[in-house]
Amino acid sequence: MSNLIVVAGPQAVGKMTVAEKLKEKLGFSLLVNHDSIEVSKKIFDSNEKAWRDLNGLIREDVFHIAVQNNVDLIFTFVVAFDLQEDIDYLNKLKDLFESSGGKFYFVELEADLDTRLKRNVTPHRLEEKRSKRDTEWSKNELLSSIEKYRLNSNEGEKLFENQIKINNTNLEPDEVADIVIEKFNLK
Repeated sequence: MSNLIVVAGPQAVGKMTVAEKLKEKLGFSLLVNHDSIEVSKKIFDSNEKAWRDLNGLIREDVFHIAVQNNVDLIFTFVVAFDLQEDIDYLNKLKDLFESSGGKFYFVELEADLDTRLKRNVTPHRLEEKRSKRDTEWSKNELLSSIEKYRLNSNEGEKLFENQIKINNTNLEPDEVADIVIEKFNLK
């Protein structure tokens, strides 16, 4: 039986740091969305289709291996709530982990734009995410995605039984992890 916690939200909202705190407190394994992105781009940087294909394969294999080996996992992910393919992807993950007898938990983070722009250039983020080191590009991508996609759920929108939305603008990652653990009664 494997459990999956998806920590979702827009860019620079704090997904990675919250996920790291959850890993520390729960002992789950962790797949940050940029783990597979950075490997894929390192190999196929000049070919977007190739790196996206490899990124998808890496993630799919990680999820299946986790389920096959009863490994609890945390995964960070940017969800476009207005794209059915993103919702379908999350439901596919939910079905995979629940079919093994595990549970699926969905944690959505939101923060105001000023906070996200500040977090976008923190040393830890830039150290862990090579593709974000071009800070001007990263800032522009963050701002343009707001125009293209709905990166947080609407008020009252519920996709999953085990779902929580947390505004972490003024919360430390440790506090957010504690809220998640308490809400879902995780140990």
